Amino acid sequence: MKTKFINGLSSSPSLSLGLLVTENELHVQPDTETEYKDVLRPEEPDLQTRHKAYLWCREFLHGAWKTVTEDDFQISIIRGGLSNKLFLCALPDDQDSVGDEPRCVLLRLYGAILQMSCNKGETRKSNKENFFQGAEAMVLESVMFAILAERELGPKLYGIFPQGRLEQFIPSRKLETSELSVPSLSAEIAQKMARFHGMRMPFNKEPKWLFGTMNKYLNQVLRITFTREGHIRTFTRLMSFNLPQELEMLKSLLQSTPSPVVFCHNDCQEGNVLLLNGRENSDGQKLMLIDFEYSSYNYRGFDIGNHFCEWMYDYTYDNFPFFKANPKNYPSKAQQLHFISSYLSETHDGLENLSEEDQMELKEQMLEEINRFALASHFFWGLWSIIQARISTIEFGYMEYAVARFDAYFALKRKLGV
Repeated sequence: MKTKFINGLSSSPSLSLGLLVTENELHVQPDTETEYKDVLRPEEPDLQTRHKAYLWCREFLHGAWKTVTEDDFQISIIRGGLSNKLFLCALPDDQDSVGDEPRCVLLRLYGAILQMSCNKGETRKSNKENFFQGAEAMVLESVMFAILAERELGPKLYGIFPQGRLEQFIPSRKLETSELSVPSLSAEIAQKMARFHGMRMPFNKEPKWLFGTMNKYLNQVLRITFTREGHIRTFTRLMSFNLPQELEMLKSLLQSTPSPVVFCHNDCQEGNVLLLNGRENSDGQKLMLIDFEYSSYNYRGFDIGNHFCEWMYDYTYDNFPFFKANPKNYPSKAQQLHFISSYLSETHDGLENLSEEDQMELKEQMLEEINRFALASHFFWGLWSIIQARISTIEFGYMEYAVARFDAYFALKRKLGV
């Protein structure tokens, strides 16, 4: 979800449990009365970031990176994602390569740790536990990234350190939100997701991620306080929905909804789907899924339902609140069936041998599964956004986004009659 792009590069939320690290410290956004209606993101990195980036590239990369001077070192900022920040680092054009070293790499810097308390007053023991949770999540996410790179399912990993990592640059562009509904692209996304779901990964295969993360997010939300008047009004409205009770009802609904547990991407939105350069006009294999920080074993319905929800949100808007919500863009039944058919063609051997009635019954069951779990997508990212409104230093209308997601949650709930 929550991703910003320039030149097809992503900057997504980091880590499998939403743990976002900056030198192992929690940086809380000052909750002042300052408003961000006219804020635009900076285009150049600060001198300290530039210096650290230079050192990381020189120490972790090989070849010409070992001799490039700091003055010649090139770095440009990619608009910070809603959780971490991304930079493009490159060798100067007039510096020759020594071997097979990459000419440019992506530098991803993590943000603040969501797992840590948003308020002061935590015990030393609690902070220590949060630190180890953050470290564990970084290790798991790095292992996942490396495995997917080795399987050629994602970018290569060039270096990893506590504050972030160095990744391969892939010539490409991100999809536009409107392109998610293009039939050929939707079909390939479905096929890519199906293959992703078929992977066997060395992680806990119990579906703890969804409800476990929402419980943690909700507990943090219930402890959050705001001082900015606009945030207080919005937060009060959101709290009037009785979110703890609503979450329990959602859990009950989903626990009664059959959905296979598979290895899920959990954030398959347009910003995390790249259209590879030179393959734009090919019949297939022109897309790549990226940004696996939220990937885990989870319910299939959530992954597809979350993807359908993302048809509604455009994160390329350059003015506050830096997104646009278009509820009417949620895929129609026909569009959902098109996606499901492509998905099943990858996962369901012998599908063509079923009668038309049996095939439609299978697809109708998936429709119910997916749309019920789409409720969880709205709830999940709504909670996430409230927390980000309190701790993130990135200019984005987090509270406005939380309202948009919860409004969509209740609208879909009414439509489904649940």
